[in-house]
Amino acid sequence: MRTIVDVNAHMHTPYSFSAFSGIDQALNMAVTEGVGVVGINDFYSMKGYTDWKDGCDKRHLCPIMGIEFISLNSEDQAAGLRVNDPNNPGRTYISGKGLAHPTILKGREAWFLSEVREESNAQVERMCEKLNAHLDAVGAGFNLDFARIVEELTKGSVRERHLAKALRLAIESKFKTDNDRLAAYERIFGGAPLKSAPDNIAAVENEIRSKLLKAGGAAFVPEDPKAFLPMETVCKIIRAAGGIPTYPFLADNSKGEFTDFEGDLQKAADTLKKRGFNSVEFITTRNTTKVLEEYSDYLQDEGFIVTFGSEHNTPALEPIKLRTADHPEGLSEKLRLTNFKGACAVVAHQAGKDSADAGEELIMKTLNIQ
Repeated sequence: MRTIVDVNAHMHTPYSFSAFSGIDQALNMAVTEGVGVVGINDFYSMKGYTDWKDGCDKRHLCPIMGIEFISLNSEDQAAGLRVNDPNNPGRTYISGKGLAHPTILKGREAWFLSEVREESNAQVERMCEKLNAHLDAVGAGFNLDFARIVEELTKGSVRERHLAKALRLAIESKFKTDNDRLAAYERIFGGAPLKSAPDNIAAVENEIRSKLLKAGGAAFVPEDPKAFLPMETVCKIIRAAGGIPTYPFLADNSKGEFTDFEGDLQKAADTLKKRGFNSVEFITTRNTTKVLEEYSDYLQDEGFIVTFGSEHNTPALEPIKLRTADHPEGLSEKLRLTNFKGACAVVAHQAGKDSADAGEELIMKTLNIQ
C-alpha cells in the first residue's frame, strides 16, 4: 500500500436530510480537509448520485455510492432484542455500499424502494397535519405548508427534521426579536422555555424535534409498519442495485453501553454472517478510539469489509475529516488504514473489479497520486 488516503464513506445530502446546503458544499469541504474518498449515503434515495459523481470528477475525488434503510427483523423484535436502534427492538438500520451508477435497480425491488419512500413521506405529512393542529390550539398565529416544505427544503424525500427546520424558519420570519421568538417557542412548547440559544440553529431544531415530534410530543405520529421493509427485502434491494449490504454498528455510546445485539461481538459477527452480511460500518464520532479499534480489528479478522463515516444527517455542520469521541483531532493511523482498506474493497466492487488492490489503483488514479 503506497499511501493512506482519508475516507468518509457515509454522508447524507439534501436528497434526504443534511447539514450541507448542497452537494457542492460537502465536496468543497472534503477537498479543503484532504478527504479523497467520499460516500453519499441518503435514506431511501439514489437521486443524488449524478450530482455526486459529477462533483467528484471536477474535484478529483473518488465517489462511493451508498444508500440507507430502516428495516425490521421480526425475529429480533419478537425476542425484544435491540440491534442498532437503541430504543426499538428489531428495528435495524442497513446501508448499501458501492451501488451501480447509472442506476440499474428495476422490477419488484424498484417498486419496494418507491413504496417505502412514499410511506416515509406520508408519515411526515401526517406529522405536519398534527403539528398544524397544535399550532392552532396554542394560538401560534401561523401554520406550515407541507407542499411548500417539500418544494423549498427537500429534494423529494421529506423527514421529520425538515419539519423542525420549517418551524424554526417560520418563527424567525414571523417574529423579529429574540424576546418575541422566545415567547413563541414557550407558547408552542406548552409553557416550557426554549433551552437553546436562539442563534444556535442546530440546537434549536433538535429541541423542536425532541419536544414536539418525538414520542410524547404534541405532533408525534407513530410510524406505520409499512415504512419498515423486512431486513431480507432491504438486502435484496441493495444487491439488485449492485451494492453490498452493510450493517452499521453503534458500538459504545457516551456511557460506554452497547445494544443487546452488539454487546457480544463474536455472536454479532456470527449472526451477521448467517444473515448474508460481509460489510460493516461505524459513525466514528459515536465511539471511543479504543472501542473502535477493538471492534474494527476484530471484524476485519472475521473477514468483514470495514468502513467509517460521519453521517451529517443532523443540522450541525461538523468536519468531514473523521474523528472519534475522545480524539477530536482525527483518527489513529490504525483506523485510517482500516477505513482506507475498506474503501478500496468497496470501490473495487463498485467498478466491477475483483480485488481491493484494483480499488486502490482506481483511487490513486482518480486522486492523481503516483
